[in-house]
Amino acid sequence: DPITPNTAYDLINTTCSGSAVFHYAIVKGNIDSDRPTTCINYQQNGDMNAEMETIANELLGNWQLEDLLIIRRTGCLSVGEIISLVAASSPNSSDAFQACQEGISCLKKMVTVKKVEVFR
Repeated sequence: DPITPNTAYDLINTTCSGSAVFHYAIVKGNIDSDRPTTCINYQQNGDMNAEMETIANELLGNWQLEDLLIIRRTGCLSVGEIISLVAASSPNSSDAFQACQEGISCLKKMVTVKKVEVFR
């Protein structure tokens, strides 16, 4: 299902937070090639939920966060579509930013998601 920013904001708790950081990763087109990207097919290859839970537990253990939201889509996603979301809320902006940045890095390295680019 598509990730919608308004819905995502409503899902994260910010009652005691002074900061909420949201990062949406989107499918980018390959503009440096003779063959433009049509979509990228993200295929689940193993226990994706367990890997995402491990990532979430690491982030929650390393920073002072009120809440954390991680969403990762699979399937063939077109250029411009949202692939994933990492959102962190915290009483202070530094922890929210750092946790979000580390979460993005972890999602890029997931071994349970295989990325296959589809060209025109």
